[in-house]
Amino acid sequence: MWQSPAIAPVPGARTASRRLNADRGPAERPTRRAAPPLPAGLASACRRRRRGEREAASGPACASPRPRRTADPPTPARDPALAASERPPRSDAMPRRAQPKGVTSGRRRKSEVRPCSSGRGSRCLLAGRAPASRGSQGRGNAPMPSPRLLVLFGSQTGTAEDVSERLGREARRRRLGCRVQALDSYPVVNLINEPLVIFVCATTGQGDPPDNMKNFWRFIFRKNLPSTSLCQMDFAILGLGDSSYAKFNFVAKKLYRRLLQLGATALLPVCLGDDQHELGPDAAMDPWLHDLWEKVLGLLPASLGLGVIPPGVPLPSKFTLQFLPKAPRTGSEEHRVARTDPQSPPSELQPFLAHMVTNQRVTGPSHFQDVRLIEFDIAGSGISFAAGDVVLIQPQNAASRVQQFCQLLGLDPEWCFTLRPREPDVPCPVRLPQPCSVQHLVSQHLDIAGVPRRSFFEQLACLSPNELERDKLLELSSAAGQEELSQYCSRPRRTALEVLCDFPCTAAAIPPDYLLDLIPPIRPRAFSIASSLLAHPSKLQILVAVVQYQTRLKEPRRGLCSSWLASLDPGQGHVQVPLWVRPGGLTFPETPDTPVIMVGPGTGVAPFRAAIQERVSQGQAGNFLFFGCRWRDQDFYWEAEWKELEKRGCLTLVTAFSREQEQKVYVQHRLRELGPLVWKLLDRQGAYFYLAGNAKYMPADVSEALTSIFQEEGGLSGPDAAAYLARLQRTLRFQTETWA
Repeated sequence: MWQSPAIAPVPGARTASRRLNADRGPAERPTRRAAPPLPAGLASACRRRRRGEREAASGPACASPRPRRTADPPTPARDPALAASERPPRSDAMPRRAQPKGVTSGRRRKSEVRPCSSGRGSRCLLAGRAPASRGSQGRGNAPMPSPRLLVLFGSQTGTAEDVSERLGREARRRRLGCRVQALDSYPVVNLINEPLVIFVCATTGQGDPPDNMKNFWRFIFRKNLPSTSLCQMDFAILGLGDSSYAKFNFVAKKLYRRLLQLGATALLPVCLGDDQHELGPDAAMDPWLHDLWEKVLGLLPASLGLGVIPPGVPLPSKFTLQFLPKAPRTGSEEHRVARTDPQSPPSELQPFLAHMVTNQRVTGPSHFQDVRLIEFDIAGSGISFAAGDVVLIQPQNAASRVQQFCQLLGLDPEWCFTLRPREPDVPCPVRLPQPCSVQHLVSQHLDIAGVPRRSFFEQLACLSPNELERDKLLELSSAAGQEELSQYCSRPRRTALEVLCDFPCTAAAIPPDYLLDLIPPIRPRAFSIASSLLAHPSKLQILVAVVQYQTRLKEPRRGLCSSWLASLDPGQGHVQVPLWVRPGGLTFPETPDTPVIMVGPGTGVAPFRAAIQERVSQGQAGNFLFFGCRWRDQDFYWEAEWKELEKRGCLTLVTAFSREQEQKVYVQHRLRELGPLVWKLLDRQGAYFYLAGNAKYMPADVSEALTSIFQEEGGLSGPDAAAYLARLQRTLRFQTETWA
């Protein structure tokens, strides 16, 4: 078994996956008011179409079937760009350091790139010759024709964006112009002029669209859109979801039906990628993409005289790094990317640098897990929040990892550069200052501690000058190598930095221009806010479990954000953390006489502390909290606070300490024991039921306990009990917020 060289611990990221609450799509909600008027562009286009006019960009009118563009491509001529990149025959051998024999898998993908091709040089392509490129000699970078293929994505954690960028690269290898955009950044009224669109959509929470496609989602389900709005458009939809959730790939399925209602033509059935599959979404995606490209190439005429760019030939980078002469840096880069407009609320683009007041461990010294209660001072930030909201924190890579990465790639952390996109319509990352240092880029932007996806290996293989390392990288990025990639990367949670250490010749040869193509940006981490402004004015508290676990790798895996936060000590000096707030997945009733049942084992109790503080401050009674942990004396968070509220009659507390008796007891057991009370609160008093915590087993166990209570105490049949629970979810009286 090939073993990677031992390296120091590298933080691994755990991204909280939020369960949102909106159970109904906009099209399912009753509307009492007249539908708003269509945007001028769409309305006028539809009127012209109804009069039978044709626009040059739209193709034939909708009244008759559309002719398919199936012209036979001419015999491809030899491409000079490919000739310069031909490889000698590959060997199956590999150096001991870089040949992973039992190398095992890539799991979930999330990339952060937005390439977009322009039409520059299309005349050269039509003439059958590849024009010379600027600054990328020997790469497969013949200019692309004018964009004809559009890829739109809705991504919450980055997986859908990574898949979209993969589609963009595959289109460019086939000499097709392609644009890749987030759905909410695309002017949706322009869809009527798009001949071919591929949608890549994730589903979050309880069947909800990602944040960056919610505006599109609301628009596309407007009831006053004509049924022929998109009759000129061919489309395909690739969905990404998790089959352990009830509404698996709900967004992709619903969007597919809606586009058909609006007259669009589907090239293929919707693809349903599943995170629960052993090989992840690739298991469904690879065969679907094979069929997709056959359909696309049948619709779009191939470029004259040019063949497909092989997988081993690199495409041009999206950006160029123009290094500046060394000079002393003035000012702090951290402050340059923080808020510049004090009038606007803090956001990802302009976070608030909050002073860390306290960082206290709240679990016992002998407890297996380090859990921190962290308080920030947000005075003067303009931040306001309510119970159920979440705070997002932008973490940083450890200094030792930054140093190791720079040494591996031969980069000087003090170098400064300006970033320039190769294509005019590709924006630079807004979180990077201009100019920027290599130190800042690696420590605060590149996710070197994340588990790389398949696209990382695919692009790395293109840049490798070492034949044996390149062969292995191509194998790991191929469809046939996904099981091996899983064994090597995803299952043991191997980081991007560790992979680069395993392929040292390749790492040392990576051009700086490709850093932003290879490594996605560090994503912010979301934490439930554990305090109320009514109880703690100008303060914001979070409960953070420091993530650390062991895989078959020598070094333990550590969460990037939680480990970084735990390392900060406000007692040693002024500590600032970039953060901002957004609405969360839990909303609480405003009526004072409505009871709430809250089930929050472990750190899942955090949002309910905020809710209880807020409700008690407003004089609201009927607060029922089911809390579970292992040991009363080790991880019973806020024990004294709960008991004080019980004495005042403001809270009913039910506890489950799982390890204090021979038979383990969990919150679902306590719910069953108090079944009559739970049924009375829900059925007779209109209570709201909330659940927060780990998504693995607890949500299903609690739902099963509730269904059992409905049958035993309410006398409902099995199907009726399930329908009762579904009705609670649909009316937002049963809300969940869970994370992996």
